Amino acid sequence: MKNLKLYLSVACIVAMMLVTGCRGQKEVSATWSNYEFGTSYVNASPSGEVTIRSWGSGPDKAGAIEAAMKNAVNDVIFKGIKGGKGYTSQPIVTEVNARERYAEYFDRFFADGGEYKRFVKETSGSDMSRTKSKSDGRENFGVTVTVDRPALVRQLRDDNVINH
Repeated sequence: MKNLKLYLSVACIVAMMLVTGCRGQKEVSATWSNYEFGTSYVNASPSGEVTIRSWGSGPDKAGAIEAAMKNAVNDVIFKGIKGGKGYTSQPIVTEVNARERYAEYFDRFFADGGEYKRFVKETSGSDMSRTKSKSDGRENFGVTVTVDRPALVRQLRDDNVINH
């Protein structure tokens, strides 16, 4: 009798686990999504320029594209780019917490229309090279851009942010 109660208890627990485990995932919101697309490698030139696919989000198309260009430069500076065909680019700035240490410099550098724009250009500029994703009130665009990594290294060295 004691074993029967134990088996029934275990069977009930297993049944409850199966029933609750079979439910689908709960959708947080049907109209809003917050998925962050990463920067991905496309190509690198012998001169050191790197072409990457970057994503940005903004209130409109222009804001989203500018954010994508900022994200591309930011990733080259602080994260590096890892890509196919054996290409790997280390971050330009390897100092821990450099973004915070040089916050005033990088806030100016990445301001709307800031200096970062000298080092990045959209490869095509046409809607054919852009991917659009829309969420509630925000525009998300993926653009293919080329970042002039060697010029960026020279600029950061001249500005005493790096010393290599």
